[in-house]
Amino acid sequence: MDAFAPDRENVIQRARDAGIEALITVGSDLKSSIGSLELSRKYDFIYSSVGIHPHDAKDFTEETYKQLKEWGTKFRIQDEKLKNHESCIVHHASSPKVVAVGETGLDYHYDNSPREIQREVFRKQLELAGELGLPVIIHSRESKKDTLEILKESGINRGVMHCFSGDMDMAERVMEMGLYISIAGPVTFKNAKILGWIAKTIPDDYLLIETDAPYLAPGPLRGKRNEPAFVKHTAEKIAELRGISFEDIARITTLNAKRLFRIGGFPREGEITYKIRDSLYLNITNRCTNRCSFCVRFHSDYVKGHNLRLSDEPTEEELKAAIGDPSEYREVVFCGYGEPLLRLDIVKGLSIWIKERGGKVRINTNGHGNLIHRRNVLPELKGMVDSISVSLDAHDEETYNRICAPAFKNAFHEIILFMREAKKYIPDIQATVVEMAGVDIERCRKITDELGIKLRVRKLDVVG
Repeated sequence: MDAFAPDRENVIQRARDAGIEALITVGSDLKSSIGSLELSRKYDFIYSSVGIHPHDAKDFTEETYKQLKEWGTKFRIQDEKLKNHESCIVHHASSPKVVAVGETGLDYHYDNSPREIQREVFRKQLELAGELGLPVIIHSRESKKDTLEILKESGINRGVMHCFSGDMDMAERVMEMGLYISIAGPVTFKNAKILGWIAKTIPDDYLLIETDAPYLAPGPLRGKRNEPAFVKHTAEKIAELRGISFEDIARITTLNAKRLFRIGGFPREGEITYKIRDSLYLNITNRCTNRCSFCVRFHSDYVKGHNLRLSDEPTEEELKAAIGDPSEYREVVFCGYGEPLLRLDIVKGLSIWIKERGGKVRINTNGHGNLIHRRNVLPELKGMVDSISVSLDAHDEETYNRICAPAFKNAFHEIILFMREAKKYIPDIQATVVEMAGVDIERCRKITDELGIKLRVRKLDVVG
């Protein structure tokens, strides 16, 4: 954009200095799409998107469509500004440089193009994205009904709602289609209550952040020309809203961008230790004695941007090396993608080692430990474990069996006994339950009140 003409290279360098790994520069008309492609040719960490914004839909022709399609398959850009008039060839389908179609969509606020034409051009670009196998960057302003209808008709399931300004209903409906929600600078504004709530509550797997530069600079810099380096302020605000660290939000949204736009590499090996906020989690097994319908491990390898899919179970020495100094963390938590008490000896050995070095130990368990080992294992944990969190997950046996599909009979009854027994040996006991259809939270609370332990209610699809 012209706003960056005086110092574009400096803006890009400041983005790199701020720790930004990659940039996607987005086309909104033919001219800016050409500029986007040229930047992606010049810088190996810049990627491009090509498309026609709804403001410019009135200028869309069959030739425009053909040009976008050509760029979406095998790109040839004649850069007339280059002194030697050399041609630059950029490839997609197989090329990593062009990663999306858009910005496209609907804008009923300004109506710079007639609405019927906007809808027609939006449909054509969605069709093109489907044909090319590319995600779509979608603009929707004051056009919820038509945006949702056209998206549903298109069958598109890869894309992002750019600079999201809709309500929670719209967010939920586009996420059901498989689309991401991208949050920009307005989330930092004092009056951004609805957007703040959305940024706080949508699942990790659907969250992205952006600048929308040169527009919508975040709160501390409001009124100034926005630029990529400023996205840090937006990330910090979202981290604050979600109760996680800046490091967490950076990792989560980086992974999501890589997934959606198919750029960069992914962690190939599952992590055996992973940090969230100021706690360290230990992923010692992927095995479990439940098959809970809500469990994240059945639809993703990742929690808070960490790959937890193990190829082999770690040894005690490998875990010690990965932990380092346990006193650096608020607590060290046995959690991961499985039931830690399946590896009781590892839990006990590591817990002693952690406590000797000034660390605190928590175990997240499904409460099946005594069933697994056919004895009361809780006395063996006395003095080693500071707290235990037990997944109660239901108010009665029938509901528990339906939701959790346990490997043992009478598992729900045994979990109650496990929690009652745990109070004798562990200083802090907590039960958790996930809010979902068919689960009576108040009856769960009655159970924990009778046991004299705390209950934490978790939201469905919110993990870590």
